[in-house]
Amino acid sequence: MEKNKPLKIILSGGGTGGHIYPAVAVAEALKRRLGEGVELLFVGAEGKMEMEKVPALGYRIVGLPIAGLQRRLEWRNLLVPFKVLRSIRKARQTIRDFGADVVVGFGGYASAPVLWAAQRMGVPTVIQEQNSYAGVTNKILAKRARRICTAYEGMERFFPAEKILLTGNPLRGNFSKTGADRSEALVYYGLSADLPVVLVVGGSLGTRSLNEMMKAWIVRTEGKAPVQVIWQTGKYYEREMREFLETHPAEHVWQGAFIDRMDYAYAAADVVVSRSGAGTVSELSLVAKPVIFVPSPNVAEDHQTKNAQALEAKGAALLVADNRCREEAMERALALAADKEALVQMSSNLEKLARPDAAERIVDEIIRVVGR
Repeated sequence: MEKNKPLKIILSGGGTGGHIYPAVAVAEALKRRLGEGVELLFVGAEGKMEMEKVPALGYRIVGLPIAGLQRRLEWRNLLVPFKVLRSIRKARQTIRDFGADVVVGFGGYASAPVLWAAQRMGVPTVIQEQNSYAGVTNKILAKRARRICTAYEGMERFFPAEKILLTGNPLRGNFSKTGADRSEALVYYGLSADLPVVLVVGGSLGTRSLNEMMKAWIVRTEGKAPVQVIWQTGKYYEREMREFLETHPAEHVWQGAFIDRMDYAYAAADVVVSRSGAGTVSELSLVAKPVIFVPSPNVAEDHQTKNAQALEAKGAALLVADNRCREEAMERALALAADKEALVQMSSNLEKLARPDAAERIVDEIIRVVGR
């Protein structure tokens, strides 16, 4: 390979932000490291969120006509084999036209055709697995991958041990324990330094279970509780939750569809109640913020539960099942917020799991695999 020739890298993953944003974080790290010496191309699935999100961030993307199997028996599943074959053909052509030196996959069915094609064309591949329980796509493609970058220990049960490197999950943005100033964060959310703060966050779209949990808790406490809450409802539930608060006024509650300043939200919070997707787990480890995880039961391989269990086993989180969160999660959050010794211990245990240089370490491996 010519030393002065730009390194051409395909990054693939999609369907959810959990696969897209780690890929973008690595793309940003590659641009920081190599500047004009790298050319990037994303590959995703037609009609999925990456086809809008990635171009909005300034990157080129090619969409494949790939689709995942529906969990229920549906006629659309009959079309999947044909879409796979068309996607593999398009992936081969894309790799050839772009002249890829390496293909990096971040999981999800969108990455399967391009990694599969690359491996059979002699193009080296790198896999990044975000969760503690490996996804189907990554397990299938691991055998021919040159390197597998993981976020959790013990992944030898899924992948060849000699190919694994524990890197952590790459994140966009700057998250750290010494992040935003807490007094500024409290002012930003209109909160007081006199009461503990619980952050309830359900993602950009929102989470029905956590919103119902908050509604039930406000009704039980009649809107009066010895704690303040930053409650992110998500855009799907914004109107419904605003209407609820109009009829059930609650003291010390900030509510909004989005959280624009996540650094302030983490800085203000004493305890977080959250889902346990890979990105969220990594963020909370970096900010070392004690957490009650309520894993989503509606994800592949139930990986959110396994992510939460991995942290719970290390004393770095508490876990409440989705079907129990209405009755238990806020009560456990308040009990944790009142236990200063437990807060310090959990924060310390989380900090030990943090890997702030994950994107840079994955870039190291990409460059090593290519032989630059």
